Amino acid sequence: MVFDARLLLASASPRRRELLDQIGVSYRVEPVDVDETPRPGERPADYVRRVAMDKARAGWARNNGELAALGADTTVLLDDEILGKPVSSAAAAAMLGSLSGRTHQVCSAVALVQGTRERVVLSESRVSLRVMGEEEIARYVATGEPMDKAGAYAIQGLGAVFVAHLSGSYSGVMGLPLYETVALLHEFGIGTPLTRGQVRDGAA
Repeated sequence: MVFDARLLLASASPRRRELLDQIGVSYRVEPVDVDETPRPGERPADYVRRVAMDKARAGWARNNGELAALGADTTVLLDDEILGKPVSSAAAAAMLGSLSGRTHQVCSAVALVQGTRERVVLSESRVSLRVMGEEEIARYVATGEPMDKAGAYAIQGLGAVFVAHLSGSYSGVMGLPLYETVALLHEFGIGTPLTRGQVRDGAA
């Protein structure tokens, strides 16, 4: 059973749709375009929180206040350097080479906007990838999977074979930390199928 959560997802990400579907939340998709360029001196955690909030605000503005707007952003960090989506196959291979045999951090922020009410929360995880050879990196890049992923790999896809250890949120590494997302929905009085009757619909 899917409970109507009156939610707008300000993202075109199929991973985020899949995760909301997983927990039975009803939503409408409204992709938005915001500036995702890191600001000089901006800390990675502040960066993902800002971008997630900008997406949620843009989503709210687009739907004329009809639906609460949810925005999210995920970034991969290696030695405090932000690794975004690769711009070419060569960039993807280089990114994977730098992550090979090392532990990196994944920051995933989720924001919710409803009128003047705004909140953003952050999930932080650590992921260790095994050592990858040049040939298997090349084969993985050739599948095309790394090209629209921060850090050039998908933990929920073929890239899972490289993941040696995860400490934190699996869904957060995918792009939408579900524990934090559901807590945020509850805070805004928006229920999910498992909490229907526990969360007062439309609570302030």
